Amino acid sequence: MPVVVLAGFLGSGKTTLLNHLLHHSGGSRIGAVVNDFGAIEIDAMAVAGALGDSTVSLGNGCLCCAVDASELDLYLERLAAPEAGIDVIVIEASGLAEPQELVRMLLASDLPDIVYGGLVEVVDAVEFDATRAKHPEIDRHLALADLVVVNKCAGTAADRVLALVRTLTDRAAVVPARYGRIDPRFLFDCRPSEERIGQLTFDDVHVTDHEDGEDHHESDHADSHAAHLHAVYDTLSFTADTPMDPRRLMAFLDSRPEGLYRIKGYVDFGPHDPRNRYAVHSVGRFLRFYPEPWPAAEPRRTQLVLIGSGVDRAALGKELEAATSDTPHADEHGMWGVLRYVPEPSQEEAQSGTGTGTGTGTRTGTATDIAEPAL
Repeated sequence: MPVVVLAGFLGSGKTTLLNHLLHHSGGSRIGAVVNDFGAIEIDAMAVAGALGDSTVSLGNGCLCCAVDASELDLYLERLAAPEAGIDVIVIEASGLAEPQELVRMLLASDLPDIVYGGLVEVVDAVEFDATRAKHPEIDRHLALADLVVVNKCAGTAADRVLALVRTLTDRAAVVPARYGRIDPRFLFDCRPSEERIGQLTFDDVHVTDHEDGEDHHESDHADSHAAHLHAVYDTLSFTADTPMDPRRLMAFLDSRPEGLYRIKGYVDFGPHDPRNRYAVHSVGRFLRFYPEPWPAAEPRRTQLVLIGSGVDRAALGKELEAATSDTPHADEHGMWGVLRYVPEPSQEEAQSGTGTGTGTGTRTGTATDIAEPAL
């Protein structure tokens, strides 16, 4: 279950964005951890009607200061329990929270069933200059973000703010929005949960919303917000019957371009691990692989979906194609780069022998190695 951190300074529009996700979730059920700073939990009241018992409200203290990782795990465990029926968790931090600490807490979580879903930083385009002057730490927050939503975009000034924000991020996708309206499928998979890996098209990712009465037009570029102010996303579906070379694929992932926000799907490493396919989950700079036995009737191929903003889909497709290899023999150390991003099995799995093996007999690093050096 992905856990998305929603951050941004006071008044940037975090609660508005969360409410938009709640009402346009595509059938997915969202659990929320809402963190107000103050004794009266205004933000929690703003989302309670939509969430009900799916809300965990933490008032009168900043989440990154008042709660430790183990305590946060208790709240996440409650929301992630199967009986809760929740598909994705969103942590709405207070406007004074430190995003870096929240991400650290998630990466340090002991819960095996949750995965970091990315840091979304919300920026108020109207007040950006004043906020940045008063709170220079916003530059550091933007550098940590996986996705930046420049909210309240209107007029020619929005172009300047968008361009400035892009210079302050570290390869994050930057998208414009009004009223916090972004497509939820940029953040999580909407129900029905059956993923059409390898068949997701641009039209599948793009949703037109006429609630504001504007006439919207589709575009392949996020910079065309003048014609379509909702964030517009590029998506690439990649399928290969030839196995992927692990070294080449890791080189691609290490150099993935600015704006490429999500990668999901399955990878076939062929002779490097003939027993398993590798489910891949990437959000921003975060990356994790999950080896699992090949289904008996499943054709052995790589199937990936890449989602981003302003990315060159043709170039990405060529780079992925160049990462395939039909060499029948495995490089002895070829999988080491991949295995750094495979989480260690839980203690219960290790004792019972039910954990997924990699077939290589070697695993390096731990689940915490997936944290970016900047974190």
